[in-house]
Parts: sequence; structure tokens; C-alpha cells
Amino acid sequence: MVIATPVAWWLVSGRSACRTAVQAVVALPLVLPPTVLGFYLLIMLGPRGAIGGALESMGLHHLAFTFEGILIGSVLYSMPFAVQPLVQAFSNLGRRPTEVAASLGAGALDRFVSVVLPMTKGGFIVAMTLTFAHTMGEFGVILMVGGNIPGVTHVLSTTIYGYTESMQYAAAGKLSLMLLIFAFVVLFVVYWFNRGFEMVRS
Repeated sequence: MVIATPVAWWLVSGRSACRTAVQAVVALPLVLPPTVLGFYLLIMLGPRGAIGGALESMGLHHLAFTFEGILIGSVLYSMPFAVQPLVQAFSNLGRRPTEVAASLGAGALDRFVSVVLPMTKGGFIVAMTLTFAHTMGEFGVILMVGGNIPGVTHVLSTTIYGYTESMQYAAAGKLSLMLLIFAFVVLFVVYWFNRGFEMVRS
């Protein structure tokens, strides 16, 4: 959310000609196969990549097949699920509330904290919930960037994959059912909250 919030606000309120290009880049994970994004991240974070190579030149370890690499991949892959609900919430708010606050002498940061955040809290809750749920179910990017190293890059989705690969279908089934129930509950809460928020607004 630390990255998604300023990006979404800039997409709504900015006037730059680059907005369309940034929107397309943010939405890329929705249409790209996870393995494609994971491949490029693996190259960039590896010892010969731009980021990994720079880290190694400073005496640090590259980020391929590490928890930090998984974290970066998860943030990028889940970005649309955080940015798009916020863009919708900021767009629905319109400019009028912030213009009134500005006419009363409120600065840009004060307007955002005192006016925008309280009036778009529903969008933030939806964005955070969807992002968390999506991160729980990520597989392709995590497997490409982090591998499936026990105790290092082992997560729920790759654990299910490992159980299935070793034909431990009962264990894989239990974890899959847990993830299915969790995803349903999260989506139910999101839709229920969204409906209640719309009723309050109307």
C-alpha cells in the first residue's frame, strides 16, 4: 500500500502524458503469464542482473532464490490488485472535497490525510484485502524467483505443488481446501463490505 497509494493518487490527479503508459505497466501482471514476470525478475535479481549485480558489486548477496526476492516479486505481481481499487475510490471522490479544503487553507498533505483518506477508506480496505488474498495464492512468480527451498522460500502454494509432485494427494488436498475456503471468505467479506459501503454512501 505504501507504493500503491501514491501511484493511484498520481494516476487520478496527475496530468502527465505518461499516465497511460504507467497504467499499462501496473496492469501488466493481470495479462502476463506469471512465469514471464518471474523470469525477468529472476534475471534482474540474479548475480548477472541489474539489481543483483549491483548488490554483489557492493559486497552483498543477490536476491534470486531468497525471501527478499519473493517479497519483491509478490509486490510487483499484486500491484494491480492494490492500485485499481484505489484508483476507483479516488476517481469516485472527485475533486470537489479537496478543492474546498484547499480554499480553506489546507496544504496538499493535510488535504490527503484529512479529506481523501477518510472518504476513501472503503477502497483501501478492499485493496488491502484483495492484495493479501492474492499474495496468499501466488505460485508462478514465487516458484520462478524463489524456487521451492524448504525453510527459505517455502510458501503455501509451493508446498501444495511439492505434495502433488510427490503424489501426497491427501496432504495437497487439505492445503488446497484451506486455501479455497480462505479465498472464498475473503471475497465474500470484500463484496459484503463494498455493498455496505455503497449503501452508506447513497
